[in-house]
Amino acid sequence: MAVVGRVVALWRYPVKSMAAQELDVVEVSWHGLAGDRRWAFIRGGQVRSGFPWLTMRERPELSHYRPRFTDPDRPNASPALVRTPSGAEFDVADPALAAELGPGVRVIKQDRGVFDTMPLSLLTTQTAAGLGKLVGADLAVARFRPNLLVDAFGGDFPEDAWVGRVLRVGSLRMRADKRDQRCVMVTIDPVTLRRDPAILRAIARERDNQLGVYGTTVEPGRVAVGDPVELEP
Repeated sequence: MAVVGRVVALWRYPVKSMAAQELDVVEVSWHGLAGDRRWAFIRGGQVRSGFPWLTMRERPELSHYRPRFTDPDRPNASPALVRTPSGAEFDVADPALAAELGPGVRVIKQDRGVFDTMPLSLLTTQTAAGLGKLVGADLAVARFRPNLLVDAFGGDFPEDAWVGRVLRVGSLRMRADKRDQRCVMVTIDPVTLRRDPAILRAIARERDNQLGVYGTTVEPGRVAVGDPVELEP
């Protein structure tokens, strides 16, 4: 197998569209990283919507809400707490938290994760840097919300060549199934909350509106920062 890069960061998102938890090591199952996107808030009045989720599209300040599991080693079986921008902390299921997020907002838990497309997302540092060159800015990787950040060998956008192939990362085997179709979420700086439409315009113009890759688990396993990323024949 060819070594194509190395894991330099891992993130899970306990609550959809809220802040990430950075990890040193994580178990990956058929349903993605342990604890990833297990909770999500639904907008009021979205009974039959195909996309009912409350996200940073509507409320950019969601990126300043910081969820955590009371037992980080058993995220799927432990309560989740959310620290708000004001410093208050709520159980994620506390109606007071939903009320703070808007009228009619409610929360759901999905043990298989609330994913827009697929349970794994991967981005390379080269791709973030390559897009930065296109827009003339140093772009924080956090705005793209990947699970795995890989420092790869080669030029810009190397993960494009991995689509349809199986990657071994630690003891995980994952397939890079498709390029990641991007939306207005990437225009929002997760720290300043400022929007920059030029970022999405550049992805649409230069990258067919795709950046990074989505994937699925071929064989569950454990991934750690520093693990090599190998491309199977």
